[in-house]
Amino acid sequence: MPVSRSDHPPLAPVSRRLEAFLEMLAAERGAARLTLAAYRNDLLDLAGFLAARGQTLEGADAAALHEYLAAATTRHLAPRTLARRLSAMRQFYRFLLGDGARADDPTAGLDSPRLGRPLPKVLSEAEVERLIGTAAAWPGGEGVRLRCLLELLYATGLRVSELVGLPLAAAQRDPRLMLVRGKGGKERLVPLSEPARTALAAWLECRNKSLPKGRQSDPKMARWLFPSRAAEGHLTRQRCGQLLKELALAAGLDPARLSPHVLRHAFASHLLDHGADLRSVQQMLGHADIATTQIYTHVQGERLRRLVESAHPLARRSRA
Repeated sequence: MPVSRSDHPPLAPVSRRLEAFLEMLAAERGAARLTLAAYRNDLLDLAGFLAARGQTLEGADAAALHEYLAAATTRHLAPRTLARRLSAMRQFYRFLLGDGARADDPTAGLDSPRLGRPLPKVLSEAEVERLIGTAAAWPGGEGVRLRCLLELLYATGLRVSELVGLPLAAAQRDPRLMLVRGKGGKERLVPLSEPARTALAAWLECRNKSLPKGRQSDPKMARWLFPSRAAEGHLTRQRCGQLLKELALAAGLDPARLSPHVLRHAFASHLLDHGADLRSVQQMLGHADIATTQIYTHVQGERLRRLVESAHPLARRSRA
């Protein structure tokens, strides 16, 4: 959530210690670019708060950090946003402690916000089939690309950043598998279903024709599976999300219910519904910890509870 001018004074330049901390996260822990940007913004927000109270980011005391979290709570930040900010703070001050820049850790007594365990949003199999059918009828090269994006997301459970960042070379190896570079630069192989392979082959046939005139040989665009005029040279996460919402509208679904991550959830949940084991789903999703994947067992449990309530004879008798 952006910080309004009424909350803090203009932010000071990034400190040398903060830059060193971010460089350490990137070099030693393989932190993703989006994680680094989020941590930078979180700590700059804290720095602005502290500057208004005559303290520096490096020299903050525990009382000021408590006050900051309390102020953040009054700005109605989501618990997960607060948890991420607290994580950034803890890692930063532990970095200073380990580097000899501080003699104490002022975050030691800070409490984490309660996050709860929200269940992921999931589409039904019928709704996914409707989306695929609508994408198949979408005209021109735009439709071929949209069908490929949809099929790959649903067949592999890729994160949207992994999907749009696929190099062209990833689609030119074994057509049955795709090598994906995920969080922290970790690589994994994901199997491709027959529909996904068909959609990918169709996109590869018209990909070069879809490039802007005079840009077919542009090395910045040529390396990506989904090239684009965007600064990155490939389709952006935001544009991918917009395309899916347009598709949902055309398919008669609420666009608010569809996003790349919702398709990732559908991939995992539908696999488990059809008997896949949790460990295999974990590997395909690229989760470092199986506890993250276990959220989908809760989705199954909720689905089964509704099934029992609607279909079990004793449940029907109690409503009579």
